[in-house]
Amino acid sequence: MVPNVPVRAADGGSVVGTSIQTNPTEEIPMVASPKVISPAPFMGIIMLDTTFPRIKGDIGNPATFDFPVQYQVVKNASVERLVIKADENLIQPFIDTGRDLINSGAIALGTSCGFLALFHKALITALDVPVFSSSLLQVHLARTILKSGQKVGIITARKSALTRKHLNAIGIEDIPMAIQGMDQAREFTEVFIQGKTTLDEALCRREMAAAARELITTHPEVGPIVLECTNMPPYANEIRQVTGRLVFDVTTLINTAWASLLPINISSCAGSNYLLRINNTNVIN
Repeated sequence: MVPNVPVRAADGGSVVGTSIQTNPTEEIPMVASPKVISPAPFMGIIMLDTTFPRIKGDIGNPATFDFPVQYQVVKNASVERLVIKADENLIQPFIDTGRDLINSGAIALGTSCGFLALFHKALITALDVPVFSSSLLQVHLARTILKSGQKVGIITARKSALTRKHLNAIGIEDIPMAIQGMDQAREFTEVFIQGKTTLDEALCRREMAAAARELITTHPEVGPIVLECTNMPPYANEIRQVTGRLVFDVTTLINTAWASLLPINISSCAGSNYLLRINNTNVIN
């Protein structure tokens, strides 16, 4: 019998759902969060509707973070619809899910797919807390540390699907960059694009390292590297080792976001009515 592992609420106490986990590489299914108002602030993560494994380091594994996170799945938001088809009919369901998380106590939002850069403006316009839609937002930061003649490297789940429209949507289209895709990586593609429910972590690690080597071999002018895909952070250290480059991923984005949001001790918010809104003065009651 596989044990149920509770997913803790932002206060560290109340159970808001359960997940199944037998080892670090086993899938942690995301369940739609009930309407629970947390007494402490948390980072809300809007999730695609997927079944692949989420190992530690993946945005969908709560053990990735050392601060409170809550997840909510956008029903029928498949990788195919978002990444391959760029289906704009998903915008409203993502907004609705974001609002649900905010109503439950989220003070900021992240997402489980870097391709949501395409909908970034719609999300930040409609939602009243900071939205960190895509790891690709960090391309702006990476640009500021480029040396003369360097480019920002991007490793993406699907180069063929990452279009200029995605880059335009977050204002990075004119930044010098070199893009490497995982399109030909068998294990990565079968799991994270096609939805296979088992993961050969060692093989995926080798595929990620090979892609990183190819990127800097083909484009030796690459400086810092940004990993677009939220399933790539478990392999970020491997990429740092094989390339010798700085590597940004969704966890560096979300960790920085959380640190910037809470200049006070989180424990002082417990049990309080904690509000943070972009367009209003921050209020702590």
